Amino acid sequence: MIANVLFANVLFVCLGNICRSPLAEAALRRAVTARALNIGVDSAGTGDWHVGKPPDRRAMAVARRHGIDISGYRARQISAEDFLRFTHILALDADNLRDLEAERPIGATAHLSLLLDYVPGRTGTGVVDPYFGEDEGFDATWADVTMGVEGFLNALTGRATV
Repeated sequence: MIANVLFANVLFVCLGNICRSPLAEAALRRAVTARALNIGVDSAGTGDWHVGKPPDRRAMAVARRHGIDISGYRARQISAEDFLRFTHILALDADNLRDLEAERPIGATAHLSLLLDYVPGRTGTGVVDPYFGEDEGFDATWADVTMGVEGFLNALTGRATV
């Protein structure tokens, strides 16, 4: 069997890169492996205050419950080079999308959008930031990013959305 040779390079972006975007990165990594796709995946934040830190303990717990270890992830801030390096930059909410559009350098090639734009009925909505809430908010974030990732991959590969 010949492996699917589709190639994309995807960056998820939220505010601090310790909650939503690492969970989206983990969800896409798992889906890419399951579908045997050749897609690069990373995540970043628009803010710099968590750079170098691991994901929030609650994000790590949710990922672990789904069989994924994200403890080795480290927060980083988006850079101008990311707009050329990645084919798709998926923001986790409208505020971060606006920040990305404002930071987008001339000549940037990455396609910018919201992750949930790929989920029927969720166009224009963001993944709620669970940081200041209870642990259950991270479960809701996981459900949202998982749906978003599936919708994105379906759009990318030309499969119909469910």
